[in-house]
Amino acid sequence: MSQKASAHWEGDLKSGNGKLSLGSGAFNGSYSFKTRFEGAPGTNPEELLGAAHAGCFTMALAAGLSKAGHPPASLDTTAAVTLGKVGDAFSITRIDLTTRGVVPGVGEDEFKRQAEDAKKNCIISRAISNVPMTLDATLLVTA
Repeated sequence: MSQKASAHWEGDLKSGNGKLSLGSGAFNGSYSFKTRFEGAPGTNPEELLGAAHAGCFTMALAAGLSKAGHPPASLDTTAAVTLGKVGDAFSITRIDLTTRGVVPGVGEDEFKRQAEDAKKNCIISRAISNVPMTLDATLLVTA
């Protein structure tokens, strides 16, 4: 299985701009130096990585909980991707995952154990395992 995304860029780094597109057509958005480093409207590679990581982690958590006999009613996850300067280069210096779950019949300890497992083993986490990651997992409701 192979998934595609593409980037188009025009101009130099600081004044240029580009478009990022998903092969599925589900997303097309602009990006630039200003969207990446100065908070201007638009997207950036780190934001897209965060979306991919949040989605992958949440699917892995749902799979683990379901396999343990506790399919979630809902899971909501954010991934805060931090870009910082390390030496002379910019790097992703950390990713903070925050997840909230409504999972009937599961205890807090099991929820946190499943969340830690998903953080460690989801496909995106494994691909970027050299990046420090934190996890704040909260079980909102059990029934």
